[in-house]
Amino acid sequence: MKADTLKVACSNCNLRELCMPVGLSATELQRIDDLVAVRRRVKRGATLFSNGEKFTSLYAIRTGFFKTCVVTEDGRDQVTGFQMAGEIIGLDGIVHEHHTCDAIALEDAEVCVMPFHRIEELSREVGALQHHVHKIMSREIVRENGVMLLLGSMRAEERLAAFLLNLVQRLHARGFSQSELVLRMTREEIGSYLGLKLETVSRTFSKFVEEGICDVRQRHVRILNPEALKAIVNNPSCRD
Repeated sequence: MKADTLKVACSNCNLRELCMPVGLSATELQRIDDLVAVRRRVKRGATLFSNGEKFTSLYAIRTGFFKTCVVTEDGRDQVTGFQMAGEIIGLDGIVHEHHTCDAIALEDAEVCVMPFHRIEELSREVGALQHHVHKIMSREIVRENGVMLLLGSMRAEERLAAFLLNLVQRLHARGFSQSELVLRMTREEIGSYLGLKLETVSRTFSKFVEEGICDVRQRHVRILNPEALKAIVNNPSCRD
Protein backbone atom coordinates (compact mmCIF):
# COMPACT_ATOMS: atom_id res chain seq x y z
CA MET A 1 0.00 0.00 0.00
CA LYS A 2 1.35 3.39 -0.94
CA ALA A 3 -0.07 5.77 1.62
CA ASP A 4 0.25 9.45 2.34
CA THR A 5 2.03 10.30 5.57
CA LEU A 6 1.50 13.41 7.65
CA LYS A 7 3.08 14.68 10.83
CA VAL A 8 0.58 14.51 13.68
CA ALA A 9 0.79 15.64 17.31
CA CYS A 10 -0.99 13.60 20.01
CA SER A 11 -1.30 16.71 22.17
CA ASN A 12 -3.64 18.29 19.59
CA CYS A 13 -5.70 15.17 18.85
CA ASN A 14 -9.28 15.08 20.11
CA LEU A 15 -9.06 11.28 20.49
CA ARG A 16 -5.97 11.41 22.72
CA GLU A 17 -7.85 10.39 25.85
CA LEU A 18 -9.16 7.28 24.12
CA CYS A 19 -5.89 5.86 22.83
CA MET A 20 -3.17 7.48 24.94
CA PRO A 21 -2.50 7.68 28.71
CA VAL A 22 -4.04 10.54 30.67
CA GLY A 23 -2.27 12.67 33.25
CA LEU A 24 1.03 12.98 31.39
CA SER A 25 3.37 15.86 32.08
CA ALA A 26 4.16 18.30 29.28
CA THR A 27 7.57 16.67 28.84
CA GLU A 28 6.12 13.15 28.66
CA LEU A 29 3.46 14.27 26.20
CA GLN A 30 6.12 15.81 23.98
CA ARG A 31 8.00 12.51 23.99
CA ILE A 32 4.88 10.65 22.90
CA ASP A 33 4.33 13.30 20.21
CA ASP A 34 7.76 12.31 18.93
CA LEU A 35 6.83 8.61 19.11
CA VAL A 36 3.73 8.99 16.93
CA ALA A 37 5.60 10.32 13.96
CA VAL A 38 3.21 9.92 11.05
CA ARG A 39 -0.41 9.51 10.11
CA ARG A 40 -1.28 7.16 7.26
CA ARG A 41 -4.32 7.31 5.00
CA VAL A 42 -5.97 4.01 4.09
CA LYS A 43 -8.60 3.91 1.35
CA ARG A 44 -11.81 1.93 1.73
CA GLY A 45 -11.12 -1.72 0.89
CA ALA A 46 -7.34 -1.31 1.25
CA THR A 47 -5.26 -3.39 3.64
CA LEU A 48 -3.38 -1.77 6.51
CA PHE A 49 -1.42 -4.96 7.23
CA SER A 50 -1.69 -8.57 6.09
CA ASN A 51 -1.39 -12.03 7.60
CA GLY A 52 2.28 -13.03 7.57
CA GLU A 53 3.56 -9.47 7.17
CA LYS A 54 6.48 -8.47 9.41
CA PHE A 55 5.29 -6.69 12.54
CA THR A 56 6.83 -3.25 13.05
CA SER A 57 4.16 -0.93 14.48
CA LEU A 58 0.92 -0.53 16.36
CA TYR A 59 -1.74 1.68 14.78
CA ALA A 60 -4.10 4.09 16.54
CA ILE A 61 -7.18 4.64 14.41
CA ARG A 62 -7.81 8.36 14.01
CA THR A 63 -10.80 8.18 11.64
CA GLY A 64 -12.70 5.39 9.96
CA PHE A 65 -13.54 1.73 10.60
CA PHE A 66 -11.55 -1.46 10.10
CA LYS A 67 -12.23 -5.16 10.20
CA THR A 68 -9.69 -7.82 11.06
CA CYS A 69 -10.09 -11.23 9.45
CA VAL A 70 -8.35 -14.52 8.80
CA VAL A 71 -8.75 -17.01 5.97
CA THR A 72 -10.10 -20.37 7.12
CA GLU A 73 -8.87 -23.72 5.79
CA ASP A 74 -11.75 -23.88 3.31
CA GLY A 75 -10.88 -20.43 1.93
CA ARG A 76 -13.56 -18.34 3.67
CA ASP A 77 -12.85 -14.99 5.29
CA GLN A 78 -13.58 -15.18 9.02
CA VAL A 79 -14.07 -11.75 10.59
CA THR A 80 -12.37 -11.61 14.01
CA GLY A 81 -13.19 -8.03 15.00
CA PHE A 82 -14.27 -4.51 14.09
CA GLN A 83 -12.18 -1.52 15.16
CA MET A 84 -13.06 2.16 15.20
CA ALA A 85 -11.53 5.59 15.86
CA GLY A 86 -9.68 5.77 19.17
CA GLU A 87 -8.81 2.06 19.19
CA ILE A 88 -5.42 0.46 18.58
CA ILE A 89 -4.81 -2.44 16.20
CA GLY A 90 -1.79 -4.54 15.35
CA LEU A 91 -1.35 -6.23 18.74
CA ASP A 92 -1.63 -9.64 17.04
CA GLY A 93 1.89 -9.17 15.65
CA ILE A 94 3.71 -8.86 18.97
CA VAL A 95 3.94 -12.57 19.84
CA HIS A 96 5.61 -13.96 16.70
CA GLU A 97 6.81 -10.65 15.20
CA HIS A 98 4.51 -11.03 12.22
CA HIS A 99 0.82 -10.31 11.78
CA THR A 100 -1.64 -13.19 12.05
CA CYS A 101 -4.63 -11.50 10.38
CA ASP A 102 -5.55 -8.95 7.71
CA ALA A 103 -6.72 -5.46 8.71
CA ILE A 104 -8.96 -3.96 6.03
CA ALA A 105 -10.52 -0.48 5.97
CA LEU A 106 -14.33 -0.53 5.79
CA GLU A 107 -14.30 3.16 4.85
CA ASP A 108 -11.63 5.77 4.11
CA ALA A 109 -9.53 5.93 7.27
CA GLU A 110 -6.48 7.49 8.87
CA VAL A 111 -4.20 5.82 11.40
CA CYS A 112 -1.34 7.06 13.55
CA VAL A 113 1.70 4.81 13.12
CA MET A 114 3.54 3.95 16.35
CA PRO A 115 6.80 1.99 15.78
CA PHE A 116 6.80 -0.77 18.39
CA HIS A 117 10.52 -0.59 19.20
CA ARG A 118 9.99 3.07 20.15
CA ILE A 119 6.99 2.15 22.29
CA GLU A 120 9.15 -0.38 24.16
CA GLU A 121 11.94 2.14 24.65
CA LEU A 122 9.64 4.89 25.86
CA SER A 123 7.61 2.53 28.07
CA ARG A 124 10.69 1.88 30.16
CA GLU A 125 10.97 5.59 30.87
CA VAL A 126 7.31 6.68 31.01
CA GLY A 127 5.49 4.37 33.41
CA ALA A 128 2.06 5.64 32.37
CA LEU A 129 2.69 4.52 28.78
CA GLN A 130 3.73 1.02 29.84
CA HIS A 131 0.64 0.74 32.04
CA HIS A 132 -1.53 1.94 29.16
CA VAL A 133 -0.10 -0.63 26.74
CA HIS A 134 -0.78 -3.35 29.32
CA LYS A 135 -4.38 -2.10 29.63
CA ILE A 136 -4.84 -2.27 25.86
CA MET A 137 -3.52 -5.85 25.78
CA SER A 138 -5.77 -6.82 28.69
CA ARG A 139 -8.77 -5.27 26.94
CA GLU A 140 -8.04 -7.43 23.89
CA ILE A 141 -8.00 -10.57 26.05
CA VAL A 142 -11.30 -9.59 27.68
CA ARG A 143 -12.81 -8.85 24.26
CA GLU A 144 -11.73 -12.24 22.88
CA ASN A 145 -13.18 -13.99 25.94
CA GLY A 146 -16.42 -12.11 25.33
CA VAL A 147 -16.52 -13.27 21.72
CA MET A 148 -15.96 -16.87 22.81
CA LEU A 149 -18.89 -16.57 25.21
CA LEU A 150 -20.97 -14.99 22.47
CA LEU A 151 -20.29 -17.80 20.01
CA GLY A 152 -20.42 -20.60 22.53
CA SER A 153 -23.61 -20.03 24.48
CA MET A 154 -25.83 -17.39 22.87
CA ARG A 155 -28.68 -17.72 20.40
CA ALA A 156 -28.91 -15.56 17.27
CA GLU A 157 -31.08 -12.88 18.93
CA GLU A 158 -28.69 -12.61 21.87
CA ARG A 159 -25.63 -12.41 19.63
CA LEU A 160 -27.02 -9.60 17.49
CA ALA A 161 -28.41 -7.71 20.51
CA ALA A 162 -25.04 -7.92 22.30
CA PHE A 163 -23.26 -6.79 19.11
CA LEU A 164 -25.50 -3.72 18.68
CA LEU A 165 -25.24 -2.75 22.36
CA ASN A 166 -21.45 -3.04 22.29
CA LEU A 167 -21.19 -1.04 19.08
CA VAL A 168 -23.40 1.82 20.25
CA GLN A 169 -21.60 1.93 23.61
CA ARG A 170 -18.21 2.27 21.90
CA LEU A 171 -19.56 4.93 19.53
CA HIS A 172 -21.13 6.87 22.42
CA ALA A 173 -17.72 7.02 24.11
CA ARG A 174 -16.59 8.92 21.00
CA GLY A 175 -19.39 11.47 21.22
CA PHE A 176 -21.95 9.81 18.96
CA SER A 177 -25.61 9.12 19.66
CA GLN A 178 -26.61 6.46 22.19
CA SER A 179 -29.49 5.36 19.99
CA GLU A 180 -28.46 5.77 16.34
CA LEU A 181 -25.64 4.27 14.34
CA VAL A 182 -24.58 3.62 10.78
CA LEU A 183 -23.24 0.11 10.24
CA ARG A 184 -19.94 0.36 8.37
CA MET A 185 -19.89 -3.40 7.90
CA THR A 186 -22.19 -5.55 5.76
CA ARG A 187 -24.67 -8.03 7.20
CA GLU A 188 -22.49 -10.79 5.79
CA GLU A 189 -19.50 -9.44 7.76
CA ILE A 190 -21.64 -9.20 10.91
CA GLY A 191 -22.68 -12.81 10.37
CA SER A 192 -19.08 -13.93 9.93
CA TYR A 193 -18.10 -12.23 13.19
CA LEU A 194 -21.09 -13.58 15.14
CA GLY A 195 -20.98 -17.08 13.68
CA LEU A 196 -24.34 -16.65 11.93
CA LYS A 197 -25.50 -17.12 8.36
CA LEU A 198 -26.41 -14.02 6.35
CA GLU A 199 -30.06 -15.09 6.26
CA THR A 200 -30.11 -15.44 10.05
CA VAL A 201 -28.69 -11.93 10.54
CA SER A 202 -31.29 -10.44 8.17
CA ARG A 203 -34.11 -12.42 9.78
CA THR A 204 -33.04 -11.33 13.28
CA PHE A 205 -32.89 -7.67 12.24
CA SER A 206 -36.42 -8.04 10.83
CA LYS A 207 -37.58 -9.60 14.10
CA PHE A 208 -36.20 -6.66 16.07
CA VAL A 209 -38.04 -4.27 13.73
CA GLU A 210 -41.33 -6.19 14.07
CA GLU A 211 -41.04 -6.12 17.86
CA GLY A 212 -40.40 -2.36 17.88
CA ILE A 213 -36.89 -2.73 19.27
CA CYS A 214 -35.09 -1.12 16.31
CA ASP A 215 -35.80 0.82 13.16
CA VAL A 216 -33.53 -0.39 10.35
CA ARG A 217 -33.15 1.42 7.03
CA GLN A 218 -30.37 -0.30 5.08
CA ARG A 219 -27.24 0.45 7.17
CA HIS A 220 -28.83 3.06 9.40
CA VAL A 221 -30.05 1.59 12.70
CA ARG A 222 -32.07 3.46 15.32
CA ILE A 223 -32.47 1.70 18.64
CA LEU A 224 -35.99 2.40 19.89
CA ASN A 225 -35.96 0.18 22.97
CA PRO A 226 -32.46 -0.35 24.40
CA GLU A 227 -33.90 -1.98 27.52
CA ALA A 228 -35.46 -4.68 25.35
CA LEU A 229 -32.05 -5.35 23.76
CA LYS A 230 -30.46 -5.62 27.21
CA ALA A 231 -33.23 -7.95 28.35
CA ILE A 232 -32.53 -10.26 25.39
CA VAL A 233 -28.85 -10.48 26.33
CA ASN A 234 -29.43 -10.83 30.07
CA ASN A 235 -32.28 -13.33 30.01
CA PRO A 236 -30.74 -16.80 30.55
CA SER A 237 -34.12 -18.48 30.02
CA CYS A 238 -33.88 -17.60 26.32
CA ARG A 239 -30.96 -20.01 25.89
CA ASP A 240 -31.19 -23.51 24.54
